[in-house]
Amino acid sequence: MGKCQSPWTWVPSLYFAEGLPYVLVITVSAVMFKEMGISNADIAKYTSYLYLPWVIKPIWSPFVDLARTKRWWLLLTQLILGAGMAGIALCMNADNFFRWSLAIMWLMAFSSATHDISIDGFYMLGLEEGEQSFFVGIRNTAYRIATIAGQGGLLVLVGLFEKRMSVSSAWSIGFLIAGGVLILLWLYHSSVLPHPIADSATIVSGRNILIGFGQTFVSFFKKPHIVTAVLFILLFRFPEAQITKMAQLFLLDAPENGGLGLTTVQVGIAQGTMGTIGLLLGGILGGITISRHGMKRCLWWMVAAISIPDLVYVYLSWIPTQNMYVVCSCLFVEQLGYGFGFTAFTMFLLYLAKGDHQTSHYSIASGLMALGMMIPGSFSGRLQEMMGYRTFFIWIMCCCLVTCAVSALIKFEPDFGKKK
Repeated sequence: MGKCQSPWTWVPSLYFAEGLPYVLVITVSAVMFKEMGISNADIAKYTSYLYLPWVIKPIWSPFVDLARTKRWWLLLTQLILGAGMAGIALCMNADNFFRWSLAIMWLMAFSSATHDISIDGFYMLGLEEGEQSFFVGIRNTAYRIATIAGQGGLLVLVGLFEKRMSVSSAWSIGFLIAGGVLILLWLYHSSVLPHPIADSATIVSGRNILIGFGQTFVSFFKKPHIVTAVLFILLFRFPEAQITKMAQLFLLDAPENGGLGLTTVQVGIAQGTMGTIGLLLGGILGGITISRHGMKRCLWWMVAAISIPDLVYVYLSWIPTQNMYVVCSCLFVEQLGYGFGFTAFTMFLLYLAKGDHQTSHYSIASGLMALGMMIPGSFSGRLQEMMGYRTFFIWIMCCCLVTCAVSALIKFEPDFGKKK
């Protein structure tokens, strides 16, 4: 493998570096724009479009293999991501900060998607098969810690800065800190990442790559029951794709606008920390449950878990409160259910990808997943402004019927997912 390094020295830090820019670009950016006075409709629309690089990621992922190595790509994109965060910090006080910050976030989104491709490829090349299985839980945990650090720690830090300076200055410092963390990770990984012998640029003509990709793409859409499978991927999270964008804005919005009027610090604690912990625990419980009982027996319990807890937003919008025990409990329960229910979605992607071209087919399915989040999220802000928060969250509960409808179309082998 070339220079020998223990996986413990680089796997956790690598997946922390993968999770941090994603959560900042996709989730935390909405809070920043809200505090800078951007409308809910524009926030939902433009931050949802940032999913696009992940939607089309399967199209350019084969080309990452053509030039350089996975190690080279992940180090390059890490450097770009760190510089991008510094760029956002510098443009916060500019006249056209919204336009400039979105442009930089587009660059970061494409870099982050490429970063994901190279990290996952490097993970498979840098570890033996047994090590890959062992470190799956470690890498997922590191990713979730990055989510807590971004949605929780950074928001709390920015909220504390806001008490002493302007909102724009507080966010500038927050993104400078995040950029500094990524630059330090880039320096660290430049030193400790191994040089796997298998990690070399594949010398294949562009024409053959295109032909191979075309064949893989066609074979994916020739799978049995592919129409119902695509509908499931696009619509299973139809309610969540809308509520994800609006949840933080609802927590921040002033009571006279129908929101809870929480501070940035409170949002960081309630959703970024307690909510993410609930999400992590829900995912663990979901995996254990499926391994014991199989996907077929668990599906409807998971559909219920991902749908019914959305009622907490109906409750909070109709009986608003700033009691942090109540808010934290509601968000913990909602995210616990989401983490548990989302396991069914993840298992379906694995089920659909089975067979030849498994990695490529999973990548295509992941792109469709991102599309299913991007489109509903883009119009959720406009809907919320038309309906108000109370009616919007009732609409979300009605949308849960879509989740039930597409779930009814899916059939699993009796023992799929069950531990043998």
